[in-house]
Amino acid sequence: MRPRLEPLDFESLAGWVDDDHLAALRAFARSARALAAGQSSPRPARSASPELIANAHAALCPEIAANLEARRFFETRFRPFRIVPENGGGFLTGYYEPCVPASTVETDKLRWPILARPADLVTFSFDVAPVEFPKGVSGARRLDDGSLVPYDDRAAIEAERREPIVWVRDAVEAFLIQVQGSAQVEFPDRRRARLAYDGRNGLPYTSIGRILIEEGEIAEGDMSLASLKAWLRQDSERGLAMMRCNRSFVFFKLVDDFDPELGPIAGAGVPLTPLRSIAVDRAIWAYGLPFWIDAELPWSDETSRPFRRLMIAQDTGSAIVGAARADIFFGSGDAAGARAGAIRHRAGFIVLLPRGEEP
Repeated sequence: MRPRLEPLDFESLAGWVDDDHLAALRAFARSARALAAGQSSPRPARSASPELIANAHAALCPEIAANLEARRFFETRFRPFRIVPENGGGFLTGYYEPCVPASTVETDKLRWPILARPADLVTFSFDVAPVEFPKGVSGARRLDDGSLVPYDDRAAIEAERREPIVWVRDAVEAFLIQVQGSAQVEFPDRRRARLAYDGRNGLPYTSIGRILIEEGEIAEGDMSLASLKAWLRQDSERGLAMMRCNRSFVFFKLVDDFDPELGPIAGAGVPLTPLRSIAVDRAIWAYGLPFWIDAELPWSDETSRPFRRLMIAQDTGSAIVGAARADIFFGSGDAAGARAGAIRHRAGFIVLLPRGEEP
């Protein structure tokens, strides 16, 4: 179902004129290159409209170098619409790229495997799956007779441990890398590589953080990445059982030749930009759409302050469901992780639709 949208004007957006529109345009340009080239996405989303593709071409020629020009680009080529959620307000979380020690072989300190995509995994587009499969299942195993069955869940995959590509500290480290969707790893010889998303088993995502809150294990106001890690590690067997409540499992590939100055490759097939890229529900929105986010967040330190800026839809995630739901990419490393892990906040969502595209 398409969301209900209310038309606005740019003058009504608090903080609009104060944003760095040139930074937003540079992030948009990454999507624009992919849209203009007709590039396929690793995780396909709703198709871009002809109007959005036209705006992508316009963003690439001629080059815009001033903030005022960038603001005029968005104002003349897009129209803002407030997203009216069906239940409550919009909701934000944050994610980041972990940077962790790793080894190509199991060691005493690095004991949990990150797994490569198995050869027998078949994945479907978000809206195409065999009719006999349960709702929300988008991955399958192909049997010898050619038939398909839903793929194994997290517990079964971890029991087999097929095709490990690197080893990390423990199950918690591996689980959080899967939740974030990528990681940088550093080997004992100081060589670095990137773990890039390479598919998932296609079973629905379950938030174990939400389970812990509902069961009274962690108060909602105390939930953060640090508190989640601490709870999972205080009793390894109990923690492992809790993580397996999330039956979804992510596979990776190792990328040795990468630019650490660029963010990981997103679902849209473009590098992420810290505090400009968001993950959205790909069943509802096309990649490349700009969104104006208005919230009070502890986004730069532990103090909540206004977060009013133009963001670009460039990624997706199994937990990102709904029209007014987004995950903000904070960058790489522990500091980004601390900020991202503290974000569980209500927000106002305004989507910028290309002029000429009917909402």
